[in-house]
Amino acid sequence: MSATGTPLKARAHGLVQKVEETASSIAHARPLVPATQEPHQPVIPFTILDGPSQRAYAVAIYVALWAWRLYDWSKVLNDDADSLLLFMKWTVIDGIYMYGLPGLRIPWLEWSGPVSLVLFVTHAILNWFLMFGIPIPFGSWLVLLTKLLYDRELAVSERKVNPAGILRDSSLILGKHTIHILPEGSAVLNPHAESYCLSPSRTSIDIPIRINQTVPVLIELTRIDLFTNANETLVIPAKQVKALKKQADRQLPKGDISSPRYLQFHVKQTGFYKLQKVVDESGLEVQRISSDALVVVCPSATVKPAPAQKCRGELSNLVVQLHGTPPFKLKYSRTVNREDKTFSFQSIQPENFVSPLKGQMSDALVTQSHRDLFWARPHQIDVPLNESLNTVGHWLYSIDEVHDALGNSANYSHRPDDDERVVAKRDGPQQIFSVDARPRASLSTHESPCQLKVARGRSARLPLVIDDSGQGPTALPFTLLYRFTPTEELQPNGEHSANASVRQMTVRGAVEGPLVHEPGLYTLLSVSSRSCSGEVLEPTSCLLINPPEPSLSVVSTDIYDTCAGNPIGLQVDLDLIGTPPFRINYETYRNREKKVQTYTVLVEGLRHQLEFKPSEAGHYIYRFKSIKDSVYDLKVLSDDSMVLRQDVKPPASARFAQHGFWREACLDENVPLNVTFQGEGPWDLEYEVVHNGKRQKHEIKGIEDGAHEINIDGLNDGGEYTVALVSVHDSTRCKVFLKDESKIDVRRQRPKAGFGKLEGKRTVVSLQGRGVPLPVRLTGQAPWTVKYRHSDSTNPVTKKLNHNNDHLEVSKPGTYELIDVRDAVCPGVVDESASTFTVEWLPRPSIKVSESAAVDLIGGKYIKKNVCEGDEDATEITLTGTPPYYVKYQQRVTPQHGSASISNKELTAGLGVASVHMETRTPGIIEYRFTEVADNLYDADPRDRQQALMIQQRVNPKPTASFTTPGKTYKFCKEESPGEEIIPLTLTGTPPFYLEMGIKHHRQPKPEVVRIPNIQNRHYDFRIPHRLLAQGSHTISIRKIRDSHNCLRTFEPVVGGNTAPAPAPHVLVHVADAPSISPLEANRRDYCVGDWIEYHLSGTPPFTVFYTFRGTERKATSSTTNFRRIAESPGDFTIIGIADQASGCRAKMQITKVIHSMPSVRISKGRETKVDIHEGGTAEIVFDFQGEAPFEFTYIRTAPPTLSNDPSSQSSSNKNKNKKHNNKVPPRILETKTDISQDMSKTIRASEEGTYEAIAIKDRWCGYSKVGGKDGTGKGRGMIMGSSGEGSGKARVESRDVKDERLIM
Repeated sequence: MSATGTPLKARAHGLVQKVEETASSIAHARPLVPATQEPHQPVIPFTILDGPSQRAYAVAIYVALWAWRLYDWSKVLNDDADSLLLFMKWTVIDGIYMYGLPGLRIPWLEWSGPVSLVLFVTHAILNWFLMFGIPIPFGSWLVLLTKLLYDRELAVSERKVNPAGILRDSSLILGKHTIHILPEGSAVLNPHAESYCLSPSRTSIDIPIRINQTVPVLIELTRIDLFTNANETLVIPAKQVKALKKQADRQLPKGDISSPRYLQFHVKQTGFYKLQKVVDESGLEVQRISSDALVVVCPSATVKPAPAQKCRGELSNLVVQLHGTPPFKLKYSRTVNREDKTFSFQSIQPENFVSPLKGQMSDALVTQSHRDLFWARPHQIDVPLNESLNTVGHWLYSIDEVHDALGNSANYSHRPDDDERVVAKRDGPQQIFSVDARPRASLSTHESPCQLKVARGRSARLPLVIDDSGQGPTALPFTLLYRFTPTEELQPNGEHSANASVRQMTVRGAVEGPLVHEPGLYTLLSVSSRSCSGEVLEPTSCLLINPPEPSLSVVSTDIYDTCAGNPIGLQVDLDLIGTPPFRINYETYRNREKKVQTYTVLVEGLRHQLEFKPSEAGHYIYRFKSIKDSVYDLKVLSDDSMVLRQDVKPPASARFAQHGFWREACLDENVPLNVTFQGEGPWDLEYEVVHNGKRQKHEIKGIEDGAHEINIDGLNDGGEYTVALVSVHDSTRCKVFLKDESKIDVRRQRPKAGFGKLEGKRTVVSLQGRGVPLPVRLTGQAPWTVKYRHSDSTNPVTKKLNHNNDHLEVSKPGTYELIDVRDAVCPGVVDESASTFTVEWLPRPSIKVSESAAVDLIGGKYIKKNVCEGDEDATEITLTGTPPYYVKYQQRVTPQHGSASISNKELTAGLGVASVHMETRTPGIIEYRFTEVADNLYDADPRDRQQALMIQQRVNPKPTASFTTPGKTYKFCKEESPGEEIIPLTLTGTPPFYLEMGIKHHRQPKPEVVRIPNIQNRHYDFRIPHRLLAQGSHTISIRKIRDSHNCLRTFEPVVGGNTAPAPAPHVLVHVADAPSISPLEANRRDYCVGDWIEYHLSGTPPFTVFYTFRGTERKATSSTTNFRRIAESPGDFTIIGIADQASGCRAKMQITKVIHSMPSVRISKGRETKVDIHEGGTAEIVFDFQGEAPFEFTYIRTAPPTLSNDPSSQSSSNKNKNKKHNNKVPPRILETKTDISQDMSKTIRASEEGTYEAIAIKDRWCGYSKVGGKDGTGKGRGMIMGSSGEGSGKARVESRDVKDERLIM
């Protein structure tokens, strides 16, 4: 028995293994140097044209193209060309040149695809300017170029600085820390984290010990016994270790000293094995990776013996015993009469069983809380398989697989290969049941009551029928129990007597009844099969009687010809005794001929008469040979009275082969008639055809055969034709008159079919769901076979009709067409003018929302656009059917506050379009559910309630606005701070709001309107715009307010409005003219070095701005309404006042912005350090921060120089040897991580090899990142994350692997 296991504890262990293998492969990797390749040769070889000449020709072609282009441009300026065609032409020419030139592979002109794309797009833009006559903005380009070359901005210290110098500060991130891992050996037990098991057929296994970069001389392992939990130390001495390593070396190619070795440790006992100590040749312990191996008893399954014979309906009562480490997984098959099904059970375990394998696995199976290995010990569990055996036949239960908790399995269904670690057997545990049916028996005959007529002295079987449900021979034999009473002892009522005997008999077949011969009454009492008792069904009794034997008496009389007096035959009377029907065999022969004709006559009664009239003359002998009735077998008649003799000479005669023949015929049809002759030929026949009182005589002479066919044609007139045989002459020339005749009824017209009319037309409109009878008019003889088809189908339908005015019952709308008709005799024709009939349904009433209505179908209901409180709104619905329409619907109002209410409403519509008035008086959600719709023809369909049309609309309340301090008179002075020009407002509704304010000066007839959109709060400070304030008195009023639902409340009369406006709230303001300043980012207070601080100035330029920075008061002027400075250094920047040229006063204010310094990070005190560690060891990397905590920083780990020399880089170096420029290849990024620190310094421990370098830093306010480049510095500043606020508490570490990154941010 072999074992296999699915490693359940290899999650963490597998990761360690992969890291170790990866490190080993990297440490022993050898660069692959590609073979030397010839450089790409140009399309035109240098032997024909050298490189400089090719470049000269390319430049000449380019200059020629530009000359041609400028010529076309001159035509565009003179309005002498089509600009679009010229633009398309030069775009195509430039595309061919820019993409085709690199394909020639001319030295120095082999640019890449992106370069070709940039050149093509540039020329396309130039073509657009030139061919469409657009002036080229050389002045703007010159200003832009100057801005790029000389970029200077005013700083908060009122001196010009270069923004790039502030944004690019490489001193913020300094230092590198390089870790180099020295090679070191390792050892691990069971590196693949497999599980193992032992069984009687597999008494030992090999557990691998993987060693890497070491030669061990001593290995110690610890085994924990599963039953006693006792620890045992196993020591592998040096000699055995050497032998194991030599065996492992043979598995690898010669000369391979870097690959890991696998030592196979031989184990014969179950237990928990753990690697304790490994000593190498130098006497030092080798690093051990945490691992272990668990060896348990292999899982197995057996089936408890059970009785193999079962009856249908019984239970299987099967028990499977599982042995091994639970919980188990069992898979078994059940085969019933060759029909195979597979079943499986999961988590089979004892009650209250606790095992670490049932939950989340840790790094080791034996944890501190599970030192007791009771869960790994073998358990025996009985699994009942109790099923009802309802199918008769062969039942086979077989165990396919059983798995234990560690993944070991026993597979009994197939024979695995040698490398498959599966417990396998040739014959697995199984149980076979033979399920028999319960037989049912009865006595069944064609007579009722049952009677058996049996010949005296013979036996017969009772008519026994046993139903064994097709079980066949498997249920045989059957045991019968029956009661018998002789005939002479039966009671007068025919029942059994008290002396009746009970007998038992065994039968071998399902229809093989007991063999009986005694006359009397037999009654079936019980039946049973080999294993199951059965049931007796009616009839159960049968009477056996012995009828008399058959006998025959014969009396004959001669038959004479009335004309010649010669005998022409015999008339024989038969008298019989016995049980009809009788079968009498007799034979005839003429003139002692050897040919004897044998005949059998079936007689249903006790008397019969035979008439012998030979058609040929001669001496005839008639001999009755035997007789047989329904009870007795054939009885030979040997009496001389059974033989009759006669000399016969028959007269001439003729008759139709079918006597009294009558048939119907169609017009123009030929009718053949067969005539047979008697006497001595040849014969002459006379016959006549009678029709409509006319006779046509016909004569046929010299007929040699005894049978002749006459053909009746010319039946082109409808009516009855009579064909009569007149006379016949034979060889004696004696004329014999005949009277046999046949009749032919010829149809006078062909059958015809066509649709009738309903109310004068062949179109009917009916209610849906009702059958429609289509009238059909038929001529001919019933029944008629009619074929018709529906307009939607190509398959015709055949229908049989029995009346001239019949109908076709249809139930589908469409056009029906008659295709063919045939009556009982003849084919007919379809009346083309009446061959089709159209059926249409009256449409049921339906309701839907009109397409013009502004609704959306969401989740099965129509969502109508929100409406505001008090607004008039209606929904247009479309009705189909027969007007008038009657609609019922429910209106459910769910207000914002309070309980919902439901009201039933009705709607009557005379046309197909109606409007439903929407309820808008109450804010909330209004639902309209249309439950019933009816029209003039149809009542409401109850099914409509399940698919009711649902319309939902939200009614939003109107917003309100008011002054927080109504009636207050505000006084503002232009010379004061703009912060004082605030009027607080209180708003209700759903933000954002749109507010319309009116500002009316006492000298102006009309007020100025201020529209304020996107108000996010319900408490709003209205700042009066300086442009609307003049010196004097103003009335500030609220005119309109609209919230996010577009609901509008007007405080002044609205033209066309249907509601009276509310009185407009207002306050008085006395204003003095003064300038103001406001920051563009009003909600932002904190800035970083390098940010722009921008303000908007109100008043008359130029402005004078007063501010303080770092405690020093400064003054700045601005000739525009914009004022901005770049933050070059940290400090507090406060605007304290502003004055303009038109105002005689200075507006005071206090707008403070805090400028924070950029954070910085230093690794290893800003120096580049290098440290060597052993594999498995760690090194400390210290990050020192400057700024305000918390800090979020991102650092990378790049490959050391030895790991960067991959084949691709070497190949690139080889290619660049012949080039003038050899760029430095940046190191390959192996890993990027992000971490958070709450302190000014943070130490991390690293064990991975590489160079650690910070690339981004962010403190509470600011962030900085450097962009990777060839010199290690970047231009610009980037934020690596959003604002962190006060800190996030717990540190967060993010890590990702980057294969070949060159740009970090």
